[in-house]
Amino acid sequence: MHRRSSLPDAWAYRLAAGLLAVGVAHLGLQLLVGGPWTGPVSWRKPTTFGVSFGLTLATVTWISALAGVPSVRRGLVLRAFAAASTVEVAVITVQAWRGVPSHFNTTTSLNAALAYSAAGGGAVLIAATGVLLATVARLGPGVPPSMRLALRVGVGTFAAALGTGAAMIALGVTAARNGTLADAYAAAAPLKPAHGALMHGVLVLPALAWLATHTSWPEGRRVRSVALGCGGYLLTAATVPLAAATAGAARATWTGVAALGALGLAAAGLHTAQAVRHRGSGTAPAAENHAVGAALISSTAATFPRHAPGER
Repeated sequence: MHRRSSLPDAWAYRLAAGLLAVGVAHLGLQLLVGGPWTGPVSWRKPTTFGVSFGLTLATVTWISALAGVPSVRRGLVLRAFAAASTVEVAVITVQAWRGVPSHFNTTTSLNAALAYSAAGGGAVLIAATGVLLATVARLGPGVPPSMRLALRVGVGTFAAALGTGAAMIALGVTAARNGTLADAYAAAAPLKPAHGALMHGVLVLPALAWLATHTSWPEGRRVRSVALGCGGYLLTAATVPLAAATAGAARATWTGVAALGALGLAAAGLHTAQAVRHRGSGTAPAAENHAVGAALISSTAATFPRHAPGER
């Protein structure tokens, strides 16, 4: 039986909605007034940070309830995560409106204070995620195996994304001290694809497992579907950085492999959604569609790891 988020969690969901609104508002601003979308000073940064942290805070609130984190510890984790998320979005937004870079910018006392505040927020996010990762690694039989797998892979890859982000900060700060801001961005840039690719499993994979609980499938089949999604996501997250770091034929090859992983994740989601739809309508899917989907899940899931990183 899944533990549901209680009413006191409403504050976290409201804050998540507020952060998401910040991102959407800056996307509207970009469309309205224009300006560069890339580079260290753009409306892209408050857009992506607001949307990402809004969705992530809502997801962490939800999955921490599913994982059965003890109430006192969960309250501390949620408050720390919420505060750090707010700091991150606030720093990025303030610097965007000031028209100056946010990361690695210590050129004035105010810029340095904001940059170090964001770095401190990142450290708090890593600590809170570490607590959550330790909890999902020890999940018991009260959480279905399909959800356990999704939580472990999702939180594990999110922790890896935060670790990659910390490495980017370390490289950028070192380069900035010995050179310029341009040197800092150049030093951190190679890790950006890995950081971005690893961020989203915590959003997508538990949602896939939750969707699978609304099918009529036995748990073994739900595990296979979630394993396909996890395997596809891991394959994409591993090969996107390789595609970004290479050129020519090698880039085309790694891009194709990344697309194959994304196809596996999409296949798991679509097949699961189809099963939910047919359960709701009380009809069975066409035999050929059922056979094709089941064969795809069975064959592809056998190719990918079926256990979370801590179990390998």
